[in-house]
Amino acid sequence: MAQPPNIILIITDQQRFDTIGALGAPYARTPHLDRLAREGIAFTSCFVAGASCAPSRASLFSGCYPHTAGVMRNADPWRACWVEDLARAGYHCVNVGKMHTYPFEAPMGFHERYVVENKDRYLEGRYFFDRWDIAFQANGLERPGRVRYRELPDYAERLGAISWDLSGAPEHLHSDVYVGGLARWWVERKPRTQPLFLQVGFPGPHPPYDPPAAYVEAFRDAAFPLPHPTEAEIEALPAPLRAMRVHNTEVDHDSIFWSLDPSPAQLQRLWAHYHANVALIDAQVGALLGALEEGGYLENAVVVFTSDHGDCLGDHGQIQKWTMHDCITRVPFIVWSPNRFGGGRREEGLWQQMDLAPALLELAGVPVPEGWEAVSLLPALRGDVAQSGREHVFCEQAGDNILAGTELMTMVRSATWKLVHYLGVEEGELYHLPSDPGERSNLWTSEDATHRAQRARLLEAVLEWRLRGGLRAPRRAQVLS
Repeated sequence: MAQPPNIILIITDQQRFDTIGALGAPYARTPHLDRLAREGIAFTSCFVAGASCAPSRASLFSGCYPHTAGVMRNADPWRACWVEDLARAGYHCVNVGKMHTYPFEAPMGFHERYVVENKDRYLEGRYFFDRWDIAFQANGLERPGRVRYRELPDYAERLGAISWDLSGAPEHLHSDVYVGGLARWWVERKPRTQPLFLQVGFPGPHPPYDPPAAYVEAFRDAAFPLPHPTEAEIEALPAPLRAMRVHNTEVDHDSIFWSLDPSPAQLQRLWAHYHANVALIDAQVGALLGALEEGGYLENAVVVFTSDHGDCLGDHGQIQKWTMHDCITRVPFIVWSPNRFGGGRREEGLWQQMDLAPALLELAGVPVPEGWEAVSLLPALRGDVAQSGREHVFCEQAGDNILAGTELMTMVRSATWKLVHYLGVEEGELYHLPSDPGERSNLWTSEDATHRAQRARLLEAVLEWRLRGGLRAPRRAQVLS
């Protein structure tokens, strides 16, 4: 197509890869995401580069790994990204919802930003008033959060599963409904501008897990694959992860007091609320796509759906993120553009989520900046069988007030092996994925010769990766300056 495409980039927060019906989750209710998967291209082994919001997003929007981009944990400053390149090339760039930049309202190249941040802001964002706060103020209401939820008599037992109905606010003010409605309002009310880059960031299904009760009913008795970690699996976790489990029972981050031994009923409720929130977002995605189609934007468009990381939901005895298990680092990733790429395909090769960045710039006719570590997945979108993905993917996370037992956690993963290194800690993780896809048998201390050889080989891969990143960092700094 001669004209640059409209680009619609939809990012959820903390959505696992196994949450879409058409991609193998029989308990999911996601008809609109199912449509994108059926008519588009689903990358089934796509991995983020950071194990929390800001590092992952900064990587996606910089084309570089977190250590090169300089964003290693939430609240690390990041103020520049490739949206600026799209704006300079003539795109009208709009953000509705969450990007998790810091400062929260940094321009980032957008002509318009309608920022909606975390549902339950408590640390660096405690006194930041976003569009959602303003909507509550205009309705004479107070934004819900843990201060109010702590008044619930069973708050500590809920594990963050709190019905929106308990907030005392109408459903249209739910954060995901509000963001979806705001995005539709923009599409329907603004004069049509092309080419358009529209980034829509849904705050959910990040906790608190707070869908309206009507959505939860459909999942109350669903046959979820609830986790049952054994004592041996927990004991084989490195010390920083064991300590984090305890920490999360003592501090109610995002309205969650975790449990070291949650009951089946607690887990069922947790999973029901989580998937109900995904279903709520799916409905908002469907409504947004309808508005875009009505406005003529989808005739020449690339729609991308993904998330910044997943959620353990009790897998491996953990809650939320800050681990390197696949339920965190592997995310849903769908590219829909039936007039441009053949749809109904599954790409199973390993990809970094940031590999989207050069592909979007190439589609927009914009030169890809020097110094990027992203590898364009555009050939894969076009069906080039020779471009089958990466040999290794990487993910990293600096220590923070939650992951306090290590200065840096680093993952390297191939199609068959995964290693996680903890800086300053003798313990680590090593998994043989074909025989242990659930990552329950940690082989880090195994004396088996094959296991020891793989551990050495993967540690060498991490070393080379970081050294190459060190060479790229000065060039990337010049681009950002």
